[in-house]
Amino acid sequence: MMSVVHRLTAGWLLDHLSFINQCGYEIYDSFAYPGDVTMNTSVSSTNDHPTSTFATTSSSDVPGDGVETEGKTARTRYVFREEFFHISKAHIAAAPEEQLLQGSPELTLTEMKASSSAEEHKEGTKCGVRDSVTGAKKKRKRKCVFNQGELDALEYHTKIRKFIWEGTLHLVQEGLKSGFLHHAAAAPSCGKNVVPGRIDCGLAELCEMAKQFPAVNDGDHQAVNVLDDETTIPEQDLLSCVTENNSNCAKIVVLMGQKYLVPPRSSFLLSDISCLQPLLNYKKKYDVIVIDPPWENKSVKRSNRYSYLSSWQIKQIPVSMLAAPDCLVVTWVTNRQKHLRFVKDELYPHWSVKTLAEWHWVKITRYGEFVLPLDSFHKKPYEVLILGRVQGNIKEARRKSEDVLPVPEHKLIVSIPCSLHSHKPPLTATVTALLLPL
Repeated sequence: MMSVVHRLTAGWLLDHLSFINQCGYEIYDSFAYPGDVTMNTSVSSTNDHPTSTFATTSSSDVPGDGVETEGKTARTRYVFREEFFHISKAHIAAAPEEQLLQGSPELTLTEMKASSSAEEHKEGTKCGVRDSVTGAKKKRKRKCVFNQGELDALEYHTKIRKFIWEGTLHLVQEGLKSGFLHHAAAAPSCGKNVVPGRIDCGLAELCEMAKQFPAVNDGDHQAVNVLDDETTIPEQDLLSCVTENNSNCAKIVVLMGQKYLVPPRSSFLLSDISCLQPLLNYKKKYDVIVIDPPWENKSVKRSNRYSYLSSWQIKQIPVSMLAAPDCLVVTWVTNRQKHLRFVKDELYPHWSVKTLAEWHWVKITRYGEFVLPLDSFHKKPYEVLILGRVQGNIKEARRKSEDVLPVPEHKLIVSIPCSLHSHKPPLTATVTALLLPL
């Protein structure tokens, strides 16, 4: 698969940027040209220019990028900005003994508690210094006393720590050998990660607008919007039904004055979670459903960056009505044990999904180090995926149970993360191997 750099027993080392750039983001324009023209375009956005700005290169500068038609077709190829993946420095530097290529994977729960207590004490000392300087009267509510949720998190981390450390180390070593990752000797001695300008995206506002439209009933016949070169679809229509791009090239849609690329052979519903009836009316069933819920947490509440869903709201997602027999369901979960237990003990049983595996996405820098210390008390350099299969009526199943491919119980997905918030790595290469051809 194009996103897999290395595959080992422990899991995969993925190239997220390569996956995006090979998804077929090419636009074909049919108008008179003196000859075929191919342009490489880097999609960018800054505070000063909220819409896309382009840096183009003609086909003469791009060997091998030809256009198969003659004389009257221009092809513009869009590529993702590389600087979004230029993660060279860890967000928080780890002590030498805690670095992936130097440290040891062994650590007991008692040692974890002591380490976390020391980290809490250090943070408390910093807090006390700030308070004395600013004259603040706030005091820390506790002194290194763990609540039950924190104890559960420490115990969970202790159980998976060795697997994550050793598996990541082996994948990183392969990445260093092949040149995909860079040796630390080549790392800059100073400087910070490149943080591109803020991307102003209006999709959240559009989804919020969907609530204002009349509810679509089960019996309503909703036409599917098909993107073509001649028709401009009003924004309100994009909110009311499924939109398809059936062509072999990308299409551009304009939403709230911003341009968005729709990949070839794809469809989407831009809507609030409470307005999914158009997707049900679409009458399609899916072999894989990936869900990345906006989980409630203290950081989200403080920042007010986006709205979160309650457990009850997440359970209302109609997975059973969208899933094909033996559908693979993948849910992204935070490291909070409350959420992990909810998915396995409540959410999946509610959806008639049997929990099969627990995988981890490990985030590293370009030089093969964790983006955060593995034993950091507040944040970890990994996230969790819970995988399961829909358990339907045996008479309706299109495959016999013995023919369904097993899901490995533990796997790692290691990659350099995108600096865009909550941008997850591609799962195509990792989950398609778990599906049988029809």
